[in-house]
Amino acid sequence: MTTDFYTITDLLRVMERLRDPVSGCPWDIKQDFLSIVPSTLEECYELAEAIEQGDYPHVAEELGDVLFQVIFYSRLGEEQNLFSFESVVHTLVDKLLRRHPHVFAEGSIEGVVGESIDVDEVKRSWESIKQQERAGRAQGGALDDVPVAMPALPRAQKLQKRAALKGFDWDNPQSVLAKLEEECAELRAAMDDDCKAGIADEMGDVLFTCVNLSRHLGLDAETVLRRSSHKFERRFRYMEMGADEAFMGGSGSRDSAVDLARLTALELDQLWNEAKQRS
Repeated sequence: MTTDFYTITDLLRVMERLRDPVSGCPWDIKQDFLSIVPSTLEECYELAEAIEQGDYPHVAEELGDVLFQVIFYSRLGEEQNLFSFESVVHTLVDKLLRRHPHVFAEGSIEGVVGESIDVDEVKRSWESIKQQERAGRAQGGALDDVPVAMPALPRAQKLQKRAALKGFDWDNPQSVLAKLEEECAELRAAMDDDCKAGIADEMGDVLFTCVNLSRHLGLDAETVLRRSSHKFERRFRYMEMGADEAFMGGSGSRDSAVDLARLTALELDQLWNEAKQRS
């Protein structure tokens, strides 16, 4: 027996009903563009986590939540005569056709390009087209449209990529590593001087250079840091369980975090090394 699936038309109608000023949902009616931004960011992070865990049924669910955010903004735009979901789709398709001339001949969805190009050529073409678009918006500078609201780590990486396109970049990862060592030395000097402002400034330079090094190694700084954070979390949880078993008799009656706080530095180091061996 075939089950009928809801369509995008159904989703748009659900959104319309939710925002109905008479019979809609009080929470949804109350929202505006700014108020749902935190929800949008949260849904994107939840999607990223589901992908990292390889939980694909959950990925599908989280994709739906992200799509709902798009539908919500589109409804708000339509209510204020700013834009509609249809105009969002049109703008997106138009942009994709324009930015992929190596796929869509003459900007037509069914137009086929006979010649193929490699990934590096695609990137150069993509950035060239985006630069033309920025110029059309009076954003001629290479860094003009890098969003200030982006999280610091991916924003640093984006700034560096843009600067590199203008030739302002290191030649190789070894040069960046040498720069990182230089920045660490400057941080150490600021710490020796006990200069709070200097320490903060130099710490920022260290982090910025670490992002640069990741980029030169072909790594996404956000991804590798999230991976390390997950690894630390996994090992720390092992330490909590190990502390209860090794030092508290494994009763499970005490709060593990408090148990860890009661251990000596040597005991903590022992647990950490065991955790590293396990994962």
